[in-house]
Amino acid sequence: MNANTEAVHARPELLQVAEAVARDKGIQPDEVLEAMEQAIQKAGRSKYGHEHDIRARIDRRSGQITLARYLEVVETVENPLTQLTLPDAQRKQADIKVGEFLVDPLPPIDFGRIAAQTAKQVIVQKVREAERKRQYEEYKNRVGEIVNGLVKRVEFGNVVVDLGRAEAMLRRDECLPREHFNNGDRVRAYILDVREEQRGPQIFLSRTHPQFMAKLFMQEVPEIYDGIIEIRAVARDPGSRAKIAVLSNDSSIDPVGACVGMRGSRVQAVVGELQGEKIDIIQWSPDIATFVVNALAPAEVAKVVLDEDAGRIEVVVPDDQLSLAIGRRGQNVRLASHLTGWDIDILTEGEESQRRNEEYQGRSQMFVDALDVDDVIAHLLVAEGFTTVEDVAYVPLEELTEIEGFNEEVAEELKNRAQAHLARKDEEYQDKRRELGVSDEVATLPHISPAIMVALGENGVKTLDDLADLAGDELLEIVPQGLLTAEQANETIMAARAHWFADEEAPPVGETTGG
Repeated sequence: MNANTEAVHARPELLQVAEAVARDKGIQPDEVLEAMEQAIQKAGRSKYGHEHDIRARIDRRSGQITLARYLEVVETVENPLTQLTLPDAQRKQADIKVGEFLVDPLPPIDFGRIAAQTAKQVIVQKVREAERKRQYEEYKNRVGEIVNGLVKRVEFGNVVVDLGRAEAMLRRDECLPREHFNNGDRVRAYILDVREEQRGPQIFLSRTHPQFMAKLFMQEVPEIYDGIIEIRAVARDPGSRAKIAVLSNDSSIDPVGACVGMRGSRVQAVVGELQGEKIDIIQWSPDIATFVVNALAPAEVAKVVLDEDAGRIEVVVPDDQLSLAIGRRGQNVRLASHLTGWDIDILTEGEESQRRNEEYQGRSQMFVDALDVDDVIAHLLVAEGFTTVEDVAYVPLEELTEIEGFNEEVAEELKNRAQAHLARKDEEYQDKRRELGVSDEVATLPHISPAIMVALGENGVKTLDDLADLAGDELLEIVPQGLLTAEQANETIMAARAHWFADEEAPPVGETTGG
């Protein structure tokens, strides 16, 4: 912009420059021309006064530059430099109306060195802003894709990657351990996030994200790309080991074999990209027990016990398989837990046998103490699946008489002793809850037993209002395990809150339980 800007002559070279800059930056020529107009406008205001409304325009066909001062036609003039009255305007242009602008052409500007430099800075700034906007629009919907780029520079371990039409950041914590990049290295990564920040759009990459590995398999395995094989779960310990669960929608195709490839060619391509990360490919199963057994491969599993309420799963393995199941520093079981979404406890067969024996002895002793019976009867009850005194007290009589050696008289006596024991325990709990100051009103609520009232009292919950202030999950934390379900806890709390709404319609359960 160091030549004279002429208001009357066409400047086709301006259009050529705008085209060239637009091509180079990947933006629209119109955006470059707008930047040029703003630069000329700024120079005009510097010459004629910043308080004037001076506008520049470049003709999009001829490249001709026009510079003019704009005066708004108003009823009452507040700023004489940008406004004028209707009579004054009509002396220059008879058909003008209030609200319109009187355009006063200005002579061309002779750009000095300072003005030209300022104009250049404006153009560079505006072009950069347009380029950033284009980058953001292009990449904002590409989160989750894999991109290829060249390492431009490395700053404090963070890698700046040139993607061709944009720059991206691969942070040190998103690189694989012991991974080192030099300028000019080719890098493949997963677009983790695209954010618009003050210094422009920021594209963040990752090579440690679990989905990076999933996308690599999609590129290597046509069946995944075509949707015949699905990746259902991925768990990674980046740079060390990973597990991926796959499912085939076509019974004739083995999902694990397809991902491994001929002589391991497909999986090796992914392993090579991930710096030798060992990958276990396992078959996904809708049956959680089967899935957990598969996930713990290569370890063998002898038995699985599910606790769905707690979201835990207990896995019993042969003694010689324990270290393999747990893995180095717990890696195998940790990855299996991430993959399945279940907490996994691993026991050896010896530990499980010992624990089962301790439970058996503990329950037997509990029946001996509570029912005042000998070891033989206690062992028979445990062997038949009775676990609590309540089971014996409230089970139908015929279930007890079916036990070998139990006639109707013995069964009746056992039930009576069990009920008497529970009555004594309830009386003890009632005395204790009164000592703790738990109100009688709490005792009238549904699902509240004397044992639960003692637990409430020990936790400072003594009145209806105390209980009503709790959320369902808070009540479950207070109550001994197994005495209340989540649904019963919510019902109890709603009943405790009923007096709050005595004079109005009670709200729906789901809106007030809070838990």
